[in-house]
Amino acid sequence: MTHKDRYDVVVIGSGPGGLAAAIAAKQNGAQDVLIIERDIEPGGILLQCIHNGFGMETFKEDLPGPSYAQRFIDQAMQAKVEFLLDTMVLEITRDKRILASSRKHGFLEIQAKSVILAMGCRERTRAQVRLPGTRPAGVYTAGTAQRWVNVEGYMPGKNFVILGSGDIGMIMARRLTFEGAKVERVLEVMPYLSGLTRNYVQCLMDYDIELQLKHTVKNIIGKNRVEAIESVAVDDKWAPIPGTEEIIPCDTLLLSVGLIPENELSRQAGVIIDPITAGPFVDDGFQTNIPGIFSAGNVVHVYDLVDWVSEAGLIAGKAAAVLAQKGKLDETPTIPVKAADNVRYVVPQALHPDHLADGPIPLQMRVTKPIEKPVWVEVRSGEELIARKAEPYARPGEMVTVTLKPEHLDKVKASSELRIAVVER
Repeated sequence: MTHKDRYDVVVIGSGPGGLAAAIAAKQNGAQDVLIIERDIEPGGILLQCIHNGFGMETFKEDLPGPSYAQRFIDQAMQAKVEFLLDTMVLEITRDKRILASSRKHGFLEIQAKSVILAMGCRERTRAQVRLPGTRPAGVYTAGTAQRWVNVEGYMPGKNFVILGSGDIGMIMARRLTFEGAKVERVLEVMPYLSGLTRNYVQCLMDYDIELQLKHTVKNIIGKNRVEAIESVAVDDKWAPIPGTEEIIPCDTLLLSVGLIPENELSRQAGVIIDPITAGPFVDDGFQTNIPGIFSAGNVVHVYDLVDWVSEAGLIAGKAAAVLAQKGKLDETPTIPVKAADNVRYVVPQALHPDHLADGPIPLQMRVTKPIEKPVWVEVRSGEELIARKAEPYARPGEMVTVTLKPEHLDKVKASSELRIAVVER
């Protein structure tokens, strides 16, 4: 497809957030919308997620990842969204100029009225969690193994230990078991799951795969190839407990130790990054501190469900289209949204109270520690309670959402700051 050098909206990334954002931009009046994707086909990480569990909220169907992605790809094509594939974005400037490189088109310079950052996230590596031991073959991230098994058709090993109870790691424990491998153990340094409870039940418990909480890898053993790992229990300060070491023979160690929003381009453009989420500070339209630059999906914070990534993309795409047509957004001053008791972070970090007149605004968060009792999720302005939602429990591995509604408009407008807490009922 022949590309132009000027667009109303340019989306960086064609995963679920980027596809939804592009579709919403078209639906809300943007004429020229372009998605730039570094891979050779759109869909993002969903293309290697062949397990079910996608789309229950969006389509009311239980779909595998590629099918979910194809629904949005088809919608984007029907809306006449343009794609620039196999193209690497090198830089985005504050004035929304995009510099990119393509094998087919060479060096590209594209001017946008609005830019939506939808680059997703990446996995933490061995170096980032500072695992000791030798450096043999057989140490991979869980996502790398997922691509090899599901897309490339290669098995990375026969006997596995998985470090971390992230969702990709637990899902791969099941997937590898399907392929005839033996998953010896899943180790988690925290005293609780870092992924969804449903994946623990469906991927570990259903296949008798042992999970050890408050355990980590003390040493990787092997010269040319992993031969074993030495595990160890840790105390409340993550210090190894002497005498708890165990040698677990294996030929492969998979790491599922967290995801990091992919924000190098964001920083280049001058976007302010939240040190807690590692994603941009955004308002309720997912606009960053730079007018006309928006951010959506796992590049903002790591979501539990792909449906929520798509929902964020729809919000960002609509706001980006409005700005592209008007030249600016008619904004009232924002109100800060802050984390309070037992809340690690909240997204968005600011909201425009007048937007409540147009519909509800969801606030999403993660708690700092688990509460295995009924809880209240509370929105307060000072001591005044504005909104409250009941939940049966709260766990760090599962996002919590509370929604502000039009009925809360007057109280929100009268606030100088909103504080979000999760407390026992």
